[in-house]
Amino acid sequence: MKILKSLVILILFWNGSNNIMAQDSKSYLALGDSYTIGEAVESENTWSKVLVEKLHSRGIDLELNKIIATTGWTTDELLEAIENDALIQDVNFDLVSLLIGVNNQYRGYGIKQYQEEFELLLKKAINLAGKKTDRVFVVSIPDYGVTPFAIENNKNAALIAKELNEYNRIARNLCHEYGIAFFDITPISLKAFWDTGYVASDKLHPSAKMYAEWAEYIEPGVFQLLKD
Repeated sequence: MKILKSLVILILFWNGSNNIMAQDSKSYLALGDSYTIGEAVESENTWSKVLVEKLHSRGIDLELNKIIATTGWTTDELLEAIENDALIQDVNFDLVSLLIGVNNQYRGYGIKQYQEEFELLLKKAINLAGKKTDRVFVVSIPDYGVTPFAIENNKNAALIAKELNEYNRIARNLCHEYGIAFFDITPISLKAFWDTGYVASDKLHPSAKMYAEWAEYIEPGVFQLLKD
């Protein structure tokens, strides 16, 4: 009789624990540009959504609640979008990602502008994560200079690489200063030079194959951020 009673208590405890875990979904906000929305690929193949699925398989109940990103956005345009979005002003997310800057370089904006505005974006991301720096991560800018688009349009690949390396250096240093995780996917993006399977149909943006490798690289670090 005592054994049966203990089993009933154990089952009730187990069911209660499962219900609590089911309700304990973590919220995720992704900030960026075309690389964040996944221009030219299906939405389920974007790196952020693949990342969420990978984390699900590891027991992290994460939901991609909101994306603030548009193809072509620069740092100033993303800042404006965040400031004008009334729906997020009083919300704290459990995870915030930031990937921005390629359009600053493409339009020839000054490096100082990127540094100043990227730092502002980093501060906003921290605030949106409830001021928890360990719940924010940054993804480096991929090198589009190796894509068929760049080659066919006679873009200066060496100059693109040089300038993007400078942008990424700035982002990495600011992340280090603020204690933010920085994931350098730029080396992965270079695979597009040898294998067009890493490029989407528009010959410029990453393919689902490329995004899957980004997510594979990023996931272990983000898992460490969220597991506690």
